[in-house]
Amino acid sequence: MADINVTPLVDVMLVLLIIFMITAPMMTQGLEVKLPETTGKALRQDDKPIVITVQNNGVIGIDKIKGDRAILRQELAKLAKVDPGKTILLKADKSIAYGEVVAIMADIKDAGFDNLGMVTIPVEKKR
Repeated sequence: MADINVTPLVDVMLVLLIIFMITAPMMTQGLEVKLPETTGKALRQDDKPIVITVQNNGVIGIDKIKGDRAILRQELAKLAKVDPGKTILLKADKSIAYGEVVAIMADIKDAGFDNLGMVTIPVEKKR
């Protein structure tokens, strides 16, 4: 008999499937912020925007780079040279002072970006 025994292959594939199912949620990275709630609708996105995240402890992240406002201005200047028409989404923790958020928005505008959006979570309707 020259048959291939598929039982070990199925065992290995099931183990790999379980490993990937367990590790996949751990692979997401980013900064944890508590977003404010609004009743606005989501906007359509044609391309991948630049995401700027502001934590409640003052740490600012641009995609995967973390730092302060000086680093934010440097990175925005670099990105503005490449594509000044790119959309920027600002995710600010709801406990951040209004003045700090406005200052970061001013830095974004000063860098030359005009397409700026705020990321929020929708308010759940109570029944």
